[in-house]
Amino acid sequence: MSLYYLQKFMYELNRDESMQSTFRKNPTDVLDAYNLSTEERGAVEDGDIGLLYVLGVNGQILMHYAAFLGIDWFDYLDRMRSGVEKYGPVRAGIYAMTGGGESFAPEATSDKKVDNQ
Repeated sequence: MSLYYLQKFMYELNRDESMQSTFRKNPTDVLDAYNLSTEERGAVEDGDIGLLYVLGVNGQILMHYAAFLGIDWFDYLDRMRSGVEKYGPVRAGIYAMTGGGESFAPEATSDKKVDNQ
């Protein structure tokens, strides 16, 4: 996986209007300049926010890419959640899920109260 190059592509796309224009016309020309895996490239080409999130793309960078694609904020959040449901836990980056998604902090439930004293 080439998470560094994937995030570099998105960062540069987010900041460069000329690159955005070229990407809209011919994404292949832009993507060929980055060393992306087949899965990463497919996720970018498909605008698959959920898979990009699971692959480990930083949420700040991904948020701007979603806006570039015209995706509303709440739809963006739903697509990230759906990505975890469809593709499994986040695989890399700062959002990588550990422990199989289990919580490491005690949580209050309706039948159990956590004492915070």
